[in-house]
Amino acid sequence: MAEQYKSREERRKQQTSKPKKKKSSKGIFKRIFLILVALGIIGMIAGAATFAFMVKDAPELDPALLKDPIPSVLLDKNGDELTKVGAGKLDYVDYEDIPELVENAFLATEDVRFYEHNGMDLIRLGGAVIANVTRGFGSEGASTITQQVVKNSFLNNEKTISRKAQEAWLSFQLERKYTKQEIFEMYVNKIFMSENSHGVLTASRIYFGKELDELELHEAALLAGMPQSPNNYNPFNHPEQAEKRRNIVLSLMNQHGFISESEMKEAQAKSVTDSLVAEAEREKDDSPYDSFVDVVIDEVSAKYPDLDIFSDGLIIHTTVDKKAQKHVTKLLNSDEVIQYPDDEFQAGITLLDSNSGEIRAIGGGRNQEVKRGFNYATDLKRQAGSTFKPIAAYGPAVDSLKWGTYHTLVDEPHTYKDGGQNINNWNKQFSGPMTMRQALAQSKNIPAVKARQEVGEEDALKFVNNLGFNLENLYESAALGTPEVSPMQMAGAYSAFANEGYYTEPHSVTEIEMRDGTKIDLTPETEAVMNDYTAFMISDMLKTAVTSGTGTMANVPGLPVAGKTGTTNYTGEEKAKHGIPDGAVPDAWFAGYTTNYTAAIWTGYEDRKNYVAANNYDQKIAQLLFKDLMQTVSEGTDTADFKMPNSVEKVAIERGSNPAKLASDYTPSDQVITEYAVKGNAPSQVSEKYDKLDAPSGLSAKYDEESKQISLSWDYSGEENVQFVVTASINDGGEQELTTTGEKSLTVDNPEPGATYSFKVKAVKDDMASDPATASVSIPGNEEEEEIPEDEENPDEEKEENPGDNEGEGNGNETGNENGNGNGNGNENGNDNGNGNETGNGNGNETGNGNGEENPDEGGAPGEGEGETPPENPGETNPGNSE
Repeated sequence: MAEQYKSREERRKQQTSKPKKKKSSKGIFKRIFLILVALGIIGMIAGAATFAFMVKDAPELDPALLKDPIPSVLLDKNGDELTKVGAGKLDYVDYEDIPELVENAFLATEDVRFYEHNGMDLIRLGGAVIANVTRGFGSEGASTITQQVVKNSFLNNEKTISRKAQEAWLSFQLERKYTKQEIFEMYVNKIFMSENSHGVLTASRIYFGKELDELELHEAALLAGMPQSPNNYNPFNHPEQAEKRRNIVLSLMNQHGFISESEMKEAQAKSVTDSLVAEAEREKDDSPYDSFVDVVIDEVSAKYPDLDIFSDGLIIHTTVDKKAQKHVTKLLNSDEVIQYPDDEFQAGITLLDSNSGEIRAIGGGRNQEVKRGFNYATDLKRQAGSTFKPIAAYGPAVDSLKWGTYHTLVDEPHTYKDGGQNINNWNKQFSGPMTMRQALAQSKNIPAVKARQEVGEEDALKFVNNLGFNLENLYESAALGTPEVSPMQMAGAYSAFANEGYYTEPHSVTEIEMRDGTKIDLTPETEAVMNDYTAFMISDMLKTAVTSGTGTMANVPGLPVAGKTGTTNYTGEEKAKHGIPDGAVPDAWFAGYTTNYTAAIWTGYEDRKNYVAANNYDQKIAQLLFKDLMQTVSEGTDTADFKMPNSVEKVAIERGSNPAKLASDYTPSDQVITEYAVKGNAPSQVSEKYDKLDAPSGLSAKYDEESKQISLSWDYSGEENVQFVVTASINDGGEQELTTTGEKSLTVDNPEPGATYSFKVKAVKDDMASDPATASVSIPGNEEEEEIPEDEENPDEEKEENPGDNEGEGNGNETGNENGNGNGNGNENGNDNGNGNETGNGNGNETGNGNGEENPDEGGAPGEGEGETPPENPGETNPGNSE
């Protein structure tokens, strides 16, 4: 059994040790194939399901939409219709009337395989897929002419897979329903060609004044290149860009065999502008909203380049105030408010809502003759002059250095640190120490440059660029407005001062609604770009510039307005070359605001050699435009004043103190100015200029009959090294200074008998003085008075030799009543005028009855008077010795 068992075990081992048979490879491949087929079927089903899901909401092919472009509707700030864009001129052309030259130009540019595909060009699509994978989705398009017709007729310009699926589905349907020739006809009539026009025939007539069969090769190529970006390739506005695009089209035509190389080079050598319609013959601009609509078109194109505002049927919510826009257009194109010097004089205006940055009105220029022409409110780039001082100099100084409005700057000869060039003020004069408020209001150049130098370029540049500029550097001269800017940029920057330091990019569109109901919010973010104390103090100083500075002609009574003037200069070379007179300028600006509205206005000429005259009016036109515009838009609206934030404190500064000092209790009210400081940074030192010393005490006045003297004495326990000013008056007459002494006593010799002497003594030191100490003493009269007969008072009264002139001399004390009627002059030795009783002491000349004449240059105005004239010198004084 054991052997039998072993044999079975051995046999089992032998069997298991035999080599196994290999499985058939045919079965494995079959299994893999079946799996792949299953996956493919699943993928196809999933793809079909996904595709079906994506295209389920695709619109129906509407023949009406295929033929006509769909205009976009622009709404004003209240939601009312402003205008339609895209419902412009269309001259329809049938396929049979399209020359082969024109068709070839478009095919080479847009879809060279148009007659070979069924709506989708898979070869072109493959290249686009690779580009989108390597450079990101949407980086390269593969749209055929068929797809463009579908997109322009039914879909929006979103670069999404869902929209592409719908586009492919509708393109396939379009190819099944229409012939290639019909689709091409739709395309060339539907494309937007700028100038508010559609279609290649319309464009040919607008730009060249020709029918299609009259076009030359270079002209057809230019038109074929425009649909990619119609406004940017508009040859009227951008001839250089149009020429570059045209030359690309010509090279594509050569590449695809439509023209020879020699034909290409000959056409590329042609000038774009030579064959364009003359400017005087172009379509006129007659809509009051066109300048604003220009801004809307540019803004939508810049932010969403795939949207076609002219054919996508958009609903665009804009920010325009129709009333304000109409008024701006009227202001610029009539002489009802402004007497413009000539028709060539230009102006650009931007009006913003101060709080939101929304554009309320645009003044694109005067006497605009073409649609979508040069816009002086947005396209202009000119130096801003002194309107840039708050932006590049004083704003940064307040924000980073925490200067108060009282900060003292010295207006004196000065140079740029980065060049050593001398700086001049506009009036070639220097005013010495002045507050920052005064320097800004009076538009002084040197203090502005000093402020910029104190801040430094880094902080100043950051401040400026936060206000919507994009400068690479900020030289010291930028404080005087050397950067070239537009009225739109200036309005945006100034609105941040008006809006408590918050900046919102100026914008004309708040929302876009597409045909499928999709809404796009275009409202920019609002950012804090400066401290609230900076905005408030700049605003308060600019209020001074309008009420009493260089901008008084922009002031609107009853309206809290802040603003700044600005002019630029000609170089000496320009003056000599063009015969520019002294005082003439190339640019005159005004930028200003209330808490509701901000406006920036430029005036001048298109060509700098035409100057704005110094006739006290032309250079003020920007101010006058601002005043009228701000007055109009503010009518019926509450306009609040600029609110002082908690970060600011009001301070009383003593006028002329340098560095600034707080006014003391003794500073005269007319020497106290109210200014503002960043809280915690106000001056701590109190001025002592007008401080009062302690008053003398114990003042006594005694008369000694024997010596015929009045003795004055007083005590003083205040500061050392003071002087005492002693004054006296007789019988409440005029006060006269007797002496200034360092002693504490004084004697007055030979006082007038019967008179009452009043004395004042005050302590003085440097610029300080004390309140006066006072004392009085009465002098006894003479016991024996010489009687003068009545008829001897005026012994010569009736003499005719010198009527009205009676001179007498006498020694000693004399008391008498005089009744004299007459006019005359007193002299320093006691001449008397008028009716009255008089007590005289010493030598004196008297004028009695009669008519006297006087010399106004010597004695004053003639007249009759009653009363006493005190002697010029109340008595001889002898300073006494202090005890």
